[in-house]
Amino acid sequence: MKSEEKADFPERFRALPYSAAAAAYARAMTSEAENLVQSATARAAVPFVPEVTLLTAAEPFGLWGRTERDAPPFWAFPWAGGQGLARYVLDHPAAVAGRRVLDVASGSGLVAIAAAKAGAAAVAAGDIDDNALAAIALNAAANGTPQVRPRRIDLAATGGARAQVVLAADVFYQRELAALALAFLKAARRAGATVLAADPGRAFLPAADLVPVTSYRIPVLAILEDAPVKTVTIYRLP
Repeated sequence: MKSEEKADFPERFRALPYSAAAAAYARAMTSEAENLVQSATARAAVPFVPEVTLLTAAEPFGLWGRTERDAPPFWAFPWAGGQGLARYVLDHPAAVAGRRVLDVASGSGLVAIAAAKAGAAAVAAGDIDDNALAAIALNAAANGTPQVRPRRIDLAATGGARAQVVLAADVFYQRELAALALAFLKAARRAGATVLAADPGRAFLPAADLVPVTSYRIPVLAILEDAPVKTVTIYRLP
Protein backbone atom coordinates (compact mmCIF):
# COMPACT_ATOMS: atom_id res chain seq x y z
CA MET A 1 0.00 0.00 0.00
CA LYS A 2 1.41 3.42 -0.89
CA SER A 3 2.82 5.40 2.01
CA GLU A 4 0.79 8.54 1.31
CA GLU A 5 -2.41 6.64 2.12
CA LYS A 6 -1.31 6.57 5.78
CA ALA A 7 -1.89 10.33 5.82
CA ASP A 8 -5.59 9.42 5.83
CA PHE A 9 -5.18 8.27 9.47
CA PRO A 10 -4.81 10.42 12.60
CA GLU A 11 -1.17 11.14 13.47
CA ARG A 12 -0.97 8.64 16.34
CA PHE A 13 -1.45 5.73 13.90
CA ARG A 14 1.00 6.81 11.18
CA ALA A 15 4.14 5.26 12.70
CA LEU A 16 2.59 1.80 12.28
CA PRO A 17 2.74 -0.29 9.09
CA TYR A 18 -0.28 0.41 6.92
CA SER A 19 -2.20 -2.75 7.78
CA ALA A 20 -1.62 -2.27 11.52
CA ALA A 21 -2.53 1.43 11.27
CA ALA A 22 -5.74 0.58 9.44
CA ALA A 23 -6.70 -2.06 12.01
CA ALA A 24 -5.92 0.18 14.99
CA TYR A 25 -7.79 3.11 13.51
CA ALA A 26 -10.79 0.93 12.66
CA ARG A 27 -10.97 -0.39 16.22
CA ALA A 28 -10.80 3.12 17.69
CA MET A 29 -13.41 4.42 15.29
CA THR A 30 -15.75 1.48 15.86
CA SER A 31 -15.76 1.78 19.63
CA GLU A 32 -16.98 5.38 19.57
CA ALA A 33 -18.18 6.63 16.22
CA GLU A 34 -20.14 3.57 15.14
CA ASN A 35 -21.84 3.37 18.52
CA LEU A 36 -22.88 7.01 18.23
CA VAL A 37 -24.13 6.62 14.67
CA GLN A 38 -26.16 3.51 15.44
CA SER A 39 -27.66 4.87 18.64
CA ALA A 40 -28.73 8.20 17.12
CA THR A 41 -30.28 7.08 13.82
CA ALA A 42 -32.74 4.70 12.19
CA ARG A 43 -32.54 3.25 8.71
CA ALA A 44 -34.81 4.89 6.14
CA ALA A 45 -35.16 5.00 2.36
CA VAL A 46 -33.89 8.19 0.73
CA PRO A 47 -36.92 10.14 -0.59
CA PHE A 48 -35.56 10.86 -4.10
CA VAL A 49 -33.38 7.75 -4.26
CA PRO A 50 -35.45 4.92 -2.75
CA GLU A 51 -32.96 2.35 -4.01
CA VAL A 52 -30.71 3.46 -1.14
CA THR A 53 -31.37 3.34 2.59
CA LEU A 54 -29.42 5.42 5.10
CA LEU A 55 -29.06 5.67 8.84
CA THR A 56 -30.97 8.92 9.36
CA ALA A 57 -31.52 11.09 12.42
CA ALA A 58 -34.94 12.50 13.31
CA GLU A 59 -33.51 15.98 13.92
CA PRO A 60 -30.03 17.55 13.95
CA PHE A 61 -29.79 19.57 17.12
CA GLY A 62 -29.75 16.95 19.86
CA LEU A 63 -27.38 14.80 17.82
CA TRP A 64 -25.11 17.79 17.15
CA GLY A 65 -24.76 18.28 20.89
CA ARG A 66 -23.87 14.62 21.38
CA THR A 67 -21.09 14.75 18.77
CA GLU A 68 -19.32 17.61 20.62
CA ARG A 69 -18.06 18.90 17.26
CA ASP A 70 -18.10 22.35 15.70
CA ALA A 71 -19.62 21.07 12.46
CA PRO A 72 -23.21 19.77 12.30
CA PRO A 73 -23.77 16.02 11.76
CA PHE A 74 -24.02 16.25 7.97
CA TRP A 75 -23.65 12.46 7.79
CA ALA A 76 -27.02 11.87 9.46
CA PHE A 77 -29.24 13.23 6.66
CA PRO A 78 -29.79 12.91 2.89
CA TRP A 79 -29.10 16.48 1.78
CA ALA A 80 -30.62 17.91 -1.39
CA GLY A 81 -27.47 17.97 -3.50
CA GLY A 82 -26.54 14.44 -2.51
CA GLN A 83 -29.99 13.16 -3.44
CA GLY A 84 -29.73 14.87 -6.82
CA LEU A 85 -26.25 13.58 -7.66
CA ALA A 86 -27.12 10.07 -6.50
CA ARG A 87 -30.22 10.11 -8.70
CA TYR A 88 -28.20 11.35 -11.68
CA VAL A 89 -25.53 8.64 -11.28
CA LEU A 90 -28.12 5.88 -10.98
CA ASP A 91 -30.00 7.16 -14.04
CA HIS A 92 -26.75 7.62 -16.04
CA PRO A 93 -24.60 4.64 -15.01
CA ALA A 94 -22.21 5.14 -17.92
CA ALA A 95 -20.81 8.11 -16.00
CA VAL A 96 -19.19 5.79 -13.46
CA ALA A 97 -19.48 2.17 -14.62
CA GLY A 98 -16.18 0.31 -14.46
CA ARG A 99 -14.31 3.38 -13.21
CA ARG A 100 -12.48 4.45 -10.04
CA VAL A 101 -14.67 7.03 -8.30
CA LEU A 102 -14.03 9.50 -5.50
CA ASP A 103 -16.97 11.06 -3.66
CA VAL A 104 -15.73 14.08 -1.70
CA ALA A 105 -17.39 15.39 1.47
CA SER A 106 -19.33 12.14 1.34
CA GLY A 107 -21.27 12.55 4.60
CA SER A 108 -23.63 9.58 4.80
CA GLY A 109 -22.06 7.95 1.72
CA LEU A 110 -25.24 8.38 -0.33
CA VAL A 111 -23.54 9.43 -3.58
CA ALA A 112 -20.75 6.87 -3.17
CA ILE A 113 -23.30 4.08 -2.64
CA ALA A 114 -25.23 5.21 -5.73
CA ALA A 115 -22.01 5.13 -7.77
CA ALA A 116 -21.32 1.59 -6.58
CA LYS A 117 -24.85 0.49 -7.45
CA ALA A 118 -24.37 2.05 -10.89
CA GLY A 119 -21.38 -0.18 -11.52
CA ALA A 120 -18.30 1.74 -10.38
CA ALA A 121 -15.27 -0.53 -10.01
CA ALA A 122 -14.16 1.10 -6.75
CA VAL A 123 -15.46 4.06 -4.76
CA ALA A 124 -13.53 6.08 -2.19
CA ALA A 125 -16.01 7.91 0.05
CA GLY A 126 -14.06 10.79 1.50
CA ASP A 127 -14.79 12.82 4.60
CA ILE A 128 -12.88 14.46 7.45
CA ASP A 129 -15.34 13.49 10.21
CA ASP A 130 -14.83 10.14 11.97
CA ASN A 131 -18.58 9.87 12.54
CA ALA A 132 -19.15 10.27 8.81
CA LEU A 133 -16.61 7.56 8.04
CA ALA A 134 -18.41 5.25 10.44
CA ALA A 135 -21.79 6.09 8.89
CA ILE A 136 -20.41 5.46 5.40
CA ALA A 137 -19.12 2.02 6.40
CA LEU A 138 -22.42 1.06 8.00
CA ASN A 139 -24.52 2.40 5.13
CA ALA A 140 -22.35 0.78 2.47
CA ALA A 141 -22.62 -2.60 4.18
CA ALA A 142 -26.40 -2.33 4.54
CA ASN A 143 -26.79 -1.43 0.86
CA GLY A 144 -24.63 -4.29 -0.40
CA THR A 145 -21.92 -2.09 -1.91
CA PRO A 146 -18.53 -3.51 -0.89
CA GLN A 147 -16.82 -1.33 -3.52
CA VAL A 148 -17.33 1.67 -1.20
CA ARG A 149 -14.35 2.38 1.02
CA PRO A 150 -14.50 5.15 3.64
CA ARG A 151 -11.41 7.34 3.40
CA ARG A 152 -10.23 10.32 5.43
CA ILE A 153 -9.92 13.22 2.98
CA ASP A 154 -9.17 16.84 3.79
CA LEU A 155 -9.92 18.99 0.77
CA ALA A 156 -7.13 21.36 1.81
CA ALA A 157 -4.45 18.69 1.84
CA THR A 158 -5.41 15.61 -0.17
CA GLY A 159 -5.49 15.15 -3.92
CA GLY A 160 -7.81 12.97 -5.98
CA ALA A 161 -5.38 12.17 -8.76
CA ARG A 162 -6.03 8.41 -8.74
CA ALA A 163 -9.76 8.79 -9.36
CA GLN A 164 -11.21 8.66 -12.85
CA VAL A 165 -14.46 10.30 -11.72
CA VAL A 166 -14.82 12.81 -8.87
CA LEU A 167 -18.27 13.53 -7.43
CA ALA A 168 -19.11 16.45 -5.13
CA ALA A 169 -22.51 17.33 -3.68
CA ASP A 170 -23.42 20.11 -1.25
CA VAL A 171 -19.91 21.55 -0.94
CA PHE A 172 -20.57 25.22 -1.76
CA TYR A 173 -22.48 26.35 1.35
CA GLN A 174 -19.61 28.20 3.06
CA ARG A 175 -17.08 30.59 1.50
CA GLU A 176 -13.83 28.94 2.60
CA LEU A 177 -15.09 25.41 1.94
CA ALA A 178 -16.38 26.42 -1.50
CA ALA A 179 -12.96 27.79 -2.45
CA LEU A 180 -11.18 24.67 -1.19
CA ALA A 181 -13.65 22.39 -2.96
CA LEU A 182 -13.35 24.23 -6.26
CA ALA A 183 -9.54 24.12 -6.12
CA PHE A 184 -9.65 20.39 -5.33
CA LEU A 185 -12.08 19.70 -8.17
CA LYS A 186 -10.06 21.74 -10.65
CA ALA A 187 -6.92 19.82 -9.71
CA ALA A 188 -8.75 16.54 -10.26
CA ARG A 189 -9.99 17.76 -13.64
CA ARG A 190 -6.47 18.78 -14.68
CA ALA A 191 -5.34 15.27 -13.73
CA GLY A 192 -7.86 13.85 -16.20
CA ALA A 193 -10.84 13.02 -13.99
CA THR A 194 -14.44 13.62 -14.98
CA VAL A 195 -15.89 15.98 -12.35
CA LEU A 196 -19.59 16.18 -11.51
CA ALA A 197 -21.07 18.41 -8.81
CA ALA A 198 -24.57 19.01 -7.46
CA ASP A 199 -25.89 22.07 -5.67
CA PRO A 200 -29.31 23.45 -4.64
CA GLY A 201 -28.35 27.09 -5.19
CA ARG A 202 -26.13 27.71 -2.16
CA ALA A 203 -24.67 31.16 -1.63
CA PHE A 204 -21.11 30.36 -2.71
CA LEU A 205 -21.79 28.23 -5.78
CA PRO A 206 -19.04 29.06 -8.36
CA ALA A 207 -21.53 29.05 -11.23
CA ALA A 208 -19.11 30.72 -13.66
CA ASP A 209 -16.77 27.74 -13.40
CA LEU A 210 -19.40 25.06 -13.94
CA VAL A 211 -21.58 23.86 -16.82
CA PRO A 212 -25.15 22.83 -15.92
CA VAL A 213 -26.22 19.37 -17.08
CA THR A 214 -29.72 18.87 -15.68
CA SER A 215 -31.83 19.71 -12.64
CA TYR A 216 -34.27 17.99 -10.28
CA ARG A 217 -36.98 19.09 -7.86
CA ILE A 218 -36.16 17.23 -4.67
CA PRO A 219 -38.14 16.79 -1.43
CA VAL A 220 -36.09 17.60 1.66
CA LEU A 221 -36.56 17.65 5.42
CA ALA A 222 -38.14 20.96 6.40
CA ILE A 223 -36.01 21.12 9.54
CA LEU A 224 -32.87 21.26 7.39
CA GLU A 225 -33.87 23.62 4.61
CA ASP A 226 -35.87 26.80 4.02
CA ALA A 227 -38.39 25.02 1.75
CA PRO A 228 -39.86 21.50 1.52
CA VAL A 229 -38.66 21.11 -2.08
CA LYS A 230 -35.34 22.30 -3.49
CA THR A 231 -34.19 22.61 -7.10
CA VAL A 232 -30.85 20.84 -7.44
CA THR A 233 -28.68 21.35 -10.51
CA ILE A 234 -26.12 18.82 -11.67
CA TYR A 235 -22.97 20.41 -13.09
CA ARG A 236 -19.84 19.26 -14.83
CA LEU A 237 -16.47 20.94 -14.59
CA PRO A 238 -15.20 21.62 -18.12
